[in-house]
Amino acid sequence: MDYKRALQAALPDLLEAGIIKFDVPLKDYCSFKIGGPADVFCTPVSNANIIAILQFCISENIPYFILGKGSNLLIPDNGLRSVVISTQNMQKLTRDKDYISAFCGVSLSELSEYAQQMGLSGLEFAHGIPGSVGGAVYMNAGAYGGEIKDVLYCSKCLVPTIDSLTSGNPVLHLKAADHHFGYRKSVFQQGKLIHLSSVFHLVPKEPEEILASMDELKEQRWEKQPMDMPSAGSVFKRPEGHFTGKLVDDCGLRGFRIGDAAVSDKHCGFIVNLGSATAAEVLQVIRHVQQTVKTRFGVSLETEIRILGDHEA
Repeated sequence: MDYKRALQAALPDLLEAGIIKFDVPLKDYCSFKIGGPADVFCTPVSNANIIAILQFCISENIPYFILGKGSNLLIPDNGLRSVVISTQNMQKLTRDKDYISAFCGVSLSELSEYAQQMGLSGLEFAHGIPGSVGGAVYMNAGAYGGEIKDVLYCSKCLVPTIDSLTSGNPVLHLKAADHHFGYRKSVFQQGKLIHLSSVFHLVPKEPEEILASMDELKEQRWEKQPMDMPSAGSVFKRPEGHFTGKLVDDCGLRGFRIGDAAVSDKHCGFIVNLGSATAAEVLQVIRHVQQTVKTRFGVSLETEIRILGDHEA
């Protein structure tokens, strides 16, 4: 399909504003620093922009992908033959008493720092998680005993169908229970809803106490995790009754390397990019770790990161 001609006809204003671009390298938009180009790359600045882009994709039967901070993704080396909708410019934050509303593109660090400045506690665990609000809700992100489900009050979202998007009121409101949160799971993973923003219910507390907790967790994270190297965070979900990092380490795989993709020396639950790793190399490391742990301990490791394209792991 001639994307440029079709978009020029359908969304000329977004093209002229630079909100729609072509052949953009995705390695620049993910924490792994891996991935080829997107055929079309969009950076909407409003819900109306997102709705217009989705209407185009659905009406033309073009695949699309919603990209947040890209902190939990492995993008194929040949990129994505689709329209990538980046939420990087969806950044609004507001407070109303004990509630904070955050658009999908706000980073978790920005959200937790804003809450701290407002003297609201509950998001300390999220400080340092390198993801966006949209991605965090999608995955029910968590760390150090806290999860998004513990503080989320409600969300706004879209149903990606032409009938819904062209209705007079396309934005759907979800209560907390409607998210169907589980371990690294939410209703958004079913692909029938697209996250726009969320409201978090927090608890008043002295800003200095909140900051002290955030600093302590940040220190632990930097001490135990390879925060100074490109990665996609924890590669595998924690299997019941086990710790992933210990299983991998006990298999003698600390530092195991294929090309520039390696099991982290600091935390064996991470795979890091040593410089110019490819998605293919990361997948080879993932599969070797899975096979070795399964053979040695009989434990199946399920990937936590999202692996895009036709690959499976």
